[in-house]
Amino acid sequence: MDLPQTIALSAGLAWASGLRLYLVVFLAGALAHFGYLHLPDTLSMLQNPLVIGVAGIMACAELVADKVPAFDSLWDTVQTFIRIPAGALLAAFALGDVDPAWMVAAGLIGGTITAGTHFAKAGSRLAINTSPEPFSNWLASFGEDGMVLAGLWTMLASPMVFLGLLAIFLIVAGFLLVKLWSFLGRLFRRV
Repeated sequence: MDLPQTIALSAGLAWASGLRLYLVVFLAGALAHFGYLHLPDTLSMLQNPLVIGVAGIMACAELVADKVPAFDSLWDTVQTFIRIPAGALLAAFALGDVDPAWMVAAGLIGGTITAGTHFAKAGSRLAINTSPEPFSNWLASFGEDGMVLAGLWTMLASPMVFLGLLAIFLIVAGFLLVKLWSFLGRLFRRV
């Protein structure tokens, strides 16, 4: 893997983990298992059928949990303690066999990307849950599924395009987080 591909893999796994960790692990493992994706040796455990199977089951559970209004926010709250560390580890291990200092740096950056993505997702879903109808929730959930699939495809097909789009996404997510923070402040003051 060349440097842009490695950076895109590291950042892409971190970003997508903030939205759908189990789907990311399932897809990366399955694609690598069938020879469509070359993972560094440090991520070879994702190709294990046990890991693919467990990630697939959890991805299905998340697919359902994420479509249920209010429960999706509870799910996101629990996933805060799973997605962010897992995204940091995936980002670090995606570099392959490098100096441990580079792995720690990649883990810190990857964890930050995962956290930003996760909190933007969780915050926007919390805001959407204030709507009484379930359709906006389903639309947001399917949109997140599509973003992960399209993002991973772009990461593999054109790493530099993915990195550019990721930079735009992170800027928009930062703006969204500021707006959501003020929305939550107003919501809590009302309660």
